[in-house]
Amino acid sequence: MFRTWIAASLVVAAGPPLASAQQIADTGMAASLAKQRASALKQVASVMGRAPTPAASFFTVPWVETPVPFKVPPCDPLPDAQLDKLIKESAEHEGMKPDLIRAVISQESGARPCAVSSRGAQGLMQLMPATSDQFGVNDPFDPRENIEAGTRLLKQLLAKYSGDLNLALAAYNAGEGRVDREGGVPPIAETQNYVEGVQARLPKK
Repeated sequence: MFRTWIAASLVVAAGPPLASAQQIADTGMAASLAKQRASALKQVASVMGRAPTPAASFFTVPWVETPVPFKVPPCDPLPDAQLDKLIKESAEHEGMKPDLIRAVISQESGARPCAVSSRGAQGLMQLMPATSDQFGVNDPFDPRENIEAGTRLLKQLLAKYSGDLNLALAAYNAGEGRVDREGGVPPIAETQNYVEGVQARLPKK
């Protein structure tokens, strides 16, 4: 009964139903969504006396522990036309292949601009806060800023690993330090599946 009351209170506190993907794109709703999640978290922590445990799925919205965890972010994928435009612009600016950027976005977030992972990665290309700081990202939930930073990171990793896409993708997922220590793709199931997943999304030569 107590958990039900908490959940009901948070629904009211979180505000009206989330907007469609087009509204997010047109009004910058993604940043607002992040603020709503942060506000809800504070309320949960104040009632429970501690921070709630994040849901176990890859795409998560931290919340009160419930029998059914959140399985997808609370927003729709970005419309293809807008996503393709942003990818094309970033790819041309950084001299990268659009197909690679698109494949990473698909693997990372399913093209959902408000995606947040259990580790704190944010937005379309799942930027960690340190990465956002590194590339001067003001709002990681803004599709343009997120894609631009993610593209620059991919370019940086490809340059470091002499064009070896497997190593660059592994570093994008597990971090450069782990790849360097292992001298290759780390023996981590998540990272290995990630590299294979992105590669599978690329056009066949």
